[in-house]
Amino acid sequence: MGQLSNRIIAVLSESGFEEVELTEPVKRLKEEGATVHIISSKSGKIKAWDQDHWSIEVDVDKTISEANAEDYNGLLLPGGVINPDQLRVNEDALAFVKSFFADGKPVAAICHGPQTLINADVVQGRKLTSVKNISQDLINAGALWSDEEVVVDQGLVTSRTPKDLPAFNDKIVEEFAEGVHEGQHA
Repeated sequence: MGQLSNRIIAVLSESGFEEVELTEPVKRLKEEGATVHIISSKSGKIKAWDQDHWSIEVDVDKTISEANAEDYNGLLLPGGVINPDQLRVNEDALAFVKSFFADGKPVAAICHGPQTLINADVVQGRKLTSVKNISQDLINAGALWSDEEVVVDQGLVTSRTPKDLPAFNDKIVEEFAEGVHEGQHA
């Protein structure tokens, strides 16, 4: 049994996620025993982006309207340029994200993933990292941005790019295993 054998993790994504930023964390979470649900605005499949071209398709387990944040122990937001840009203007997705913060549950976001956190209004005063391209957006939203491979702030785990995935995956397993963090807030 893995560290996450009693955990159910939500992965919120749209088409246009960076392939390895979803597939590698999901693989690691499953290796640790977690049940993982891919959640998106539409049923069916979502399509990955791999550096400079469209790639694999991933099955959607539930739509945002079918999913209830109360059923999950943690949330993963993969990056990619297209995916977070769609999520950050989807009110249902933002409400879903906010629920995890309100309940103190761990949330992980990599690369451009933290863009969704800006629109969910949950970065004020929080220490985090991201791909450098959105660092100023996070700073303007009140985040304490730091250029590190992985940053953990009371259950909020962030990383910069796919090269940080080993450190990111280790930390998400640790934080999802710890569960609710009192300092995690909406």
